[in-house]
Amino acid sequence: MKRNTIWSTYGSDLKGMAVAVLEAAQVQNDIPAKDALIGIKPNLVLASDACNGATTHPRIVEGIIEFLRAHGFDNLCMLEGAWVGARTKDAADVCGYTDLAKQTGVPFIDTQPDTATAVSCGGMELKICDSALKLDYLINVPVMKGHCQTRLTCALKNMKGLIPNSEKRRYHTLGLHKPIGHLALGLKQNFVLVDAVCGDLDYEEGGSPVQRDQVFGTYDPVLCDAYACTQLGYSLADVPYIGIAEALGAGSADLSALEEVVLTQPATTMQTPQRRVNRLLSRVTQRDACSACCANTIYALLRLDEAGKLGQLSVPLCVGQGYVGQAEDGAIGIGRCTAAFAKSVPGCPPAAGDILRFLQDELKR
Repeated sequence: MKRNTIWSTYGSDLKGMAVAVLEAAQVQNDIPAKDALIGIKPNLVLASDACNGATTHPRIVEGIIEFLRAHGFDNLCMLEGAWVGARTKDAADVCGYTDLAKQTGVPFIDTQPDTATAVSCGGMELKICDSALKLDYLINVPVMKGHCQTRLTCALKNMKGLIPNSEKRRYHTLGLHKPIGHLALGLKQNFVLVDAVCGDLDYEEGGSPVQRDQVFGTYDPVLCDAYACTQLGYSLADVPYIGIAEALGAGSADLSALEEVVLTQPATTMQTPQRRVNRLLSRVTQRDACSACCANTIYALLRLDEAGKLGQLSVPLCVGQGYVGQAEDGAIGIGRCTAAFAKSVPGCPPAAGDILRFLQDELKR
């Protein structure tokens, strides 16, 4: 399988998008046998609807189940453990997974009360839930979102839902990054299908969702998180567990070798922003703007704000298909639609990291 490839799609039909990515990646050919035990691991950190930016949309998981059954795979389960202090059952109920289990007949396993086994993970002994260790194939379905401690949470960190609560507490005493990086060796993710629909701006509990309308997939969780860094405006150095996992041989963070296959382009479906997102979007003028371009602009502006430089940005940013063929004096264009501007960030959509670097260069002039 092409481990340097990311398959990406945009839209609102989340079930169909999930199926499209899995079909494009030919995941059915990577599964070892028809009777293989396949686990599907969403992010249900707490009882919060996916629209709040913290948890995996159930329609994406429904699409995975539909895809697997269409290809003759019936030995399936969903499994997850909420964070310490929350009950997985409450999260499954509120987020729609209890209903999905009843609808599809695919069991949902709560890993919080599960037994666990100590596994050597690249020289570090870590406990992993036994239900996860029994899997023949694991499809990870994380939410791409910000995190108050590690800055980013996506493929690698989402595996914390498959360790016991006592181990989750211990990870914090170990500094989070090191055990997360080492866990990548003890718990293999065979395919990652990322919910990048409306992940939170910078907090794993949600509350400030940023609409992107994207689902993407890859066979390499390290590559996945390196790509996610660029989308949220972080460097690899900002998220040390990615480099730790790469150094241990769990995958590659080399984005220069990345091949991104875009199945469908973003559409103009930007929704009304919430809370802190409004403040950042006040710097942006939109004309028929798509979610992905706006989302990456928001993330870039947040990174600029965190560096204390947002106040130095005196020119407006323009985003959207309404700017095609137009040139706005005294403004910075974002994305391919603003190519006629004297100053424009290329890409469709440009990554938040690219937007951030462009703005930083402008502030230096």
